[in-house]
Amino acid sequence: MNKPFIPQLVYFEPNALDYPLGNQLKEKFEKMGIEIRFTTSHNQIRNLPGETDAQKYRIAKSTLVVGIRKTLKFDTSKPSAEYAIPLATGCMGHCHYCYLQTTMGAKPYIRTYVNVDEILEAADNYIEERAPEITRFEAACTSDIVGIDHLTHSLKRAIEHFGQTELGRLRFVTKFHFVDHLLDAKHNGHTRFRFSVNADYVIKNFEPGTSPLAKRIEAAGKVARAGYPLGFIVAPIYIHEGWEEGYRHLFERLDEELPKDARDDITFEFIQHRFTKPAKRVIEKNYPKTKLELDEEKRRYKWGKYGIGKYIYQKDAEDELKDRLYSYMEEFFPKAKIEYFT
Repeated sequence: MNKPFIPQLVYFEPNALDYPLGNQLKEKFEKMGIEIRFTTSHNQIRNLPGETDAQKYRIAKSTLVVGIRKTLKFDTSKPSAEYAIPLATGCMGHCHYCYLQTTMGAKPYIRTYVNVDEILEAADNYIEERAPEITRFEAACTSDIVGIDHLTHSLKRAIEHFGQTELGRLRFVTKFHFVDHLLDAKHNGHTRFRFSVNADYVIKNFEPGTSPLAKRIEAAGKVARAGYPLGFIVAPIYIHEGWEEGYRHLFERLDEELPKDARDDITFEFIQHRFTKPAKRVIEKNYPKTKLELDEEKRRYKWGKYGIGKYIYQKDAEDELKDRLYSYMEEFFPKAKIEYFT
C-alpha cells in the first residue's frame, strides 16, 4: 500500500455526531464524495454490500465505522504494557496470518471511536490507581492505528496527552509508513513508536495491503529523527527458502537507515509464526490461494495461558530461529534490548 487508506463506505452511529471529531469526519467524508450510512451500533453492521462471503469480507476491510467506545474498562495487555487503550478496532491490511481474523470473526470492518477525551480520561484513572508506578498503554492490540490516523488524528492526540503525563506511557506498532503528521507531536519521549518488520518474502507473500519494507524502514528513520523511542517487532518469523539471508538483509537495511544517536534505546520483540485450528479455518476461507504453511504435522502444540493451544515450530527449528535472529541483532544493534522471543 503506497497511498493512505481511504474508506469506500462509512457508517456513523447517530450519537457519534454529538462529538466534535464525529462532525469533522462526516464533513471530511462528504467532501470526498464517500457514501455515508447510519447504523444503530458499531457492533451491528448487518447490510454490508457483497454477493459472496469473499466479496463481503473485502468490502468490510475497506469500510470505516465511526462510533462511540462505550466500554471504558481497558483489557490488560500483551507483554510489555499494562493495558490496551481502545482508540480503534480492525485493520485495512490483508495479512494472511493475522490473529484478528479469528478474534474479529464476522466483523472485519474498521472502527474508530470519537469519544477520545473520555478514553484518555479513563487512561488517566488507570495511571492514578497504579501511581507511583509507570503505566504503559498499548494502542495497537486490536488495530493498526497508524493506518487510519491521517483521517482521525486520535493517535496524535493520545501521543500528546501521554507526553504531558508524568507516569503514563504509550506504545503501538504499525505496518504503515504514513507517519508525517505524527513527527511534530509533543511526545516528550513518552511514546514508543514500533514498526512490524519482516523478511521481504513474508511481506510480499503474506502482507498485502500494507506498506512495503523499504517504506516502513524509511518511516522508522523519520520517527527516530523526531526523537521518539523506537522499537521493532519481527513477526511472524517464518521459515522459508533462504530465510537466513532474508532476515539478515532486514537487519542490514535497518542498520543503513537508522541514525546513530537513536540506537541506545531500541527494543526488539520476536514472535515466531504460529496458528490455531480456528485461525487456520478462517485463513483458508478468506485467502484460499495463500502459500502460508499451516501443516499441524510439521509443528508442535503449545498450550496457551487462556486454554487455547497454538501450533508453533518444532523445538530445534525454534532454537535455530532464535539464535540466528539474536546474532543479527547483536551484530547490528548491540545496545538494543530484547523484550521477548515467543
